[in-house]
Amino acid sequence: MATLLHIDSSVFPGGASASRAVTETFRKTWEEQHPEGTVIYRDLSVDPVPHITADAHTAGFADPEAHTPEEAVAFAERLKLIEELELADAVLIGAPMYNYTIPSTLKAWLDNVILFGRTAGETPSAKGTAVTVVASRGGSYAPGTPKEPFEYVQNYLTATLADMLALDLDFIVPELTMAPHIPAMAQLVPLFETSRDRALEDAATKAKALAERLAA
Repeated sequence: MATLLHIDSSVFPGGASASRAVTETFRKTWEEQHPEGTVIYRDLSVDPVPHITADAHTAGFADPEAHTPEEAVAFAERLKLIEELELADAVLIGAPMYNYTIPSTLKAWLDNVILFGRTAGETPSAKGTAVTVVASRGGSYAPGTPKEPFEYVQNYLTATLADMLALDLDFIVPELTMAPHIPAMAQLVPLFETSRDRALEDAATKAKALAERLAA
């Protein structure tokens, strides 16, 4: 049966998080389509993965037989994350924008799973795996907006997930999520609500379509 690797990185829990609301909708729809499938879940805010260390980095380019004890331990932790990615039939990532980029916890996960000669390079081991990223943000960084030059989430994740790991990347982008909370953005609340509703609808639609595609 199909396996979904679901990663959340918002620092906010449940209903307080725009990205979690959308990933939850995607996951529930996926599970309805794959009731006997497997979901591997990582909440990087509650249980962060180790940031890359010199031992973990060096071990990735060395013969395992030559690993020091410290390198062996560090690489074993890294290998768990890599194998989860490689075994997944689809990947779902909640990636809210913090200070124009992704959470540091998600960056740590990426640093662990990007390994040249295995997941990256000439023959990426997870090539073609579908990955859906929920890239929520407090404002709007869409093309033509004043803050377009500060959009480093989709640009960065395209470079890493699509270009380096060769995954089949798709985005869902709920925006203006701070409008209900900042008085100066009050006039944007209707646009936020439209964006939120569209993101939830997209999550359900995309999850169902992906599940059907994998089952075919």
